[in-house]
Amino acid sequence: MTPATAFWLNGTAHACRPGLSVAVLLGELGWQEKPVVIEYNGEVLHRPWWVSTPIQAGDKIEVVTIVGGG
Repeated sequence: MTPATAFWLNGTAHACRPGLSVAVLLGELGWQEKPVVIEYNGEVLHRPWWVSTPIQAGDKIEVVTIVGGG
């Protein structure tokens, strides 16, 4: 896998494949229903856009989980 065929998730390269959207990726990782914030290429990506945002080679995605506590 080369950077030309990969996207970056939390700093790690992953293979790009057709039909992969942010929503599909989060579902595969078990994060779709969890309280997370998605940064997509340096911008916050709001939940309504997860389904329609395709992941392409070179994209940089950061998933930040929200943890409560006291």
